[in-house]
Parts: sequence; structure tokens; C-alpha cells
Amino acid sequence: MRLNTIIEQIMNGLQKGSVYALVALGYTMVYGIVKLINFAHGDFIMVGAYTTIFSIPLLASIGCPLWLSIIVAILICSLLGILTEKVAYKPLRQSSRITSLITAIAISLLLQNLFAKLFTSSARMFTQVFIFDVPTIIIGTVKLHKVSILTCAISIVVMVCLQLFVKKTKMGKAMRAVSENPDAAKLMGISINRVVSFTFAIGAGLAGLAAIIFCSYSMSFDPYVGGSLGIKAFVAAVLGGIGSIPGAMLGGFLIGLSESMTQTFLSSEWVDIIVFSILIFILLFKPSGLMGKMTSEKV
Repeated sequence: MRLNTIIEQIMNGLQKGSVYALVALGYTMVYGIVKLINFAHGDFIMVGAYTTIFSIPLLASIGCPLWLSIIVAILICSLLGILTEKVAYKPLRQSSRITSLITAIAISLLLQNLFAKLFTSSARMFTQVFIFDVPTIIIGTVKLHKVSILTCAISIVVMVCLQLFVKKTKMGKAMRAVSENPDAAKLMGISINRVVSFTFAIGAGLAGLAAIIFCSYSMSFDPYVGGSLGIKAFVAAVLGGIGSIPGAMLGGFLIGLSESMTQTFLSSEWVDIIVFSILIFILLFKPSGLMGKMTSEKV
């Protein structure tokens, strides 16, 4: 196999990994604060994709730049994240984890079937990749799509900004305090509800951004697209170490690369087998993930 083909597949893998990384960041942030695996998180991508495709003609009709649809998608997904937390998760905050997990699965199925009912289950084409409509870079025989480079750069910048936000800002410190000890944080005057809502808003907003990147290379989606994306992003979060922001980014890129290389050297039929084999391997031999920390629970 030629070197240029391998390089192109690596870039394709990193582009896919950018989507998984952004969604995995949402998983890891929510889990870090409320110890909840929000399986509805992948479906926020689907909501972001529908929001984008409907907001483009609306923005064009009033003379606004089309890139504003990215902001609209992020805002709608953030509001949906806050609403989901307030309505579905907040009343169950003192319940068992299995109750919250079942509720998350129910929210996921609700969103999928609601959008299938409203917009049918047929796939929709995303033809206007406005902000990513950039030429290809050709170096010798190697073609580097600027779309892939741009999406990887966006993901890395988001990860760095998120890490700095959590480490340096007042809200970030409050989030870390709630993660470590919610009761002590409450005694220190930190609003638990505000921190949790803010965390859901950021996580869902990242899913909205991931929807734009996903549509830039997939070009089509349906109401059920978030299910597969969400599961693979969860695998990425576990691989990198759920609760670790850099780990979520690393896990996303590794899963994207494994998919791309599997399609190239084996076949597309092996993709899911390889991805979920990685999950089993990590859970067996390093359950804390590549960059996660081992923790012990008091009984």
C-alpha cells in the first residue's frame, strides 16, 4: 500500500476521532461532576445536525452569514442539555446510579423516536458544508484535506481551552470542588445546581459542535445516527480514562484511527469488532483508562 494512501487514512481517522473526542469530552465532564453516564449525549449530535440543516435556509433568508448556524446548533444543544438535566436527572440525583442510567437510555430513545416522528426516519443530506469548504493541500503525491486538518485543530483547541477553564477559572474550580466532595462544596457556598447545569450545557454544546464536524465528512444523517456515535464516543472516554479531559481527546483520536486503519487493511465489517474489542481489553487490563486515575470507593 502506498504511503500517500496511509497518510490520507490517518487524516480521515483523525477527522472521525475529532467527533468522538468532542462527544467524549461531554461524557467525561458529566461523569466527573455527577458520576452519570449520559447515554443520551450522542443524540445531542443528531439534534445539532437537524438544527444546523434547518437554520441554514432561515439565516440565508434574513441575510445573515451561514456560519452563524454553528452558534445556533451549539446554543440549542446547550439548552437541551440544561433542560434534560433539570427535567430528567435532577429529580433522581439522590437515587441509585442504575436508575439514572436507565433514565439516560430512556431519554436517548425518546429523542430518537421523537425526531423520527417529526421528520421521518429517512436520511437527510447535508450539502452546504459552508465553513469547511476549503481546497485540498497537495504535497507531492499526498493529498491533505484542509477539512481534516481544520477539524483536528478545532478539537485540540477546544480541549486545551476546556482544560484551562477547569484549572484556572472560578467556575472551573467550583466544578472540581463539586466533583471531589459535593457536600463540602455546598458548605463553602457553591451552588450545586448551577455547577451541574453549567456542566451539562458545556457538554451538550460540544455535541453541537461535533455535529458540524460530523456533517462535514458524512454529508448525511438520520434520527438514529447519535446511537452509534454516542457508544463509540463512550468507548473513547473509557479508553482515555473517563473523568480526564486530555484522556477523552486521546481516546477519541485513537478510536477514529482504529476505525480508519481497520477499513483500510481489513474491511468495514471488522470496524465495530475492533472498537468494542478495545473496550473489553481496556476494562480487563486497565479499567481506569490510559490517562485515568484509579479511585477507591468507601463502603
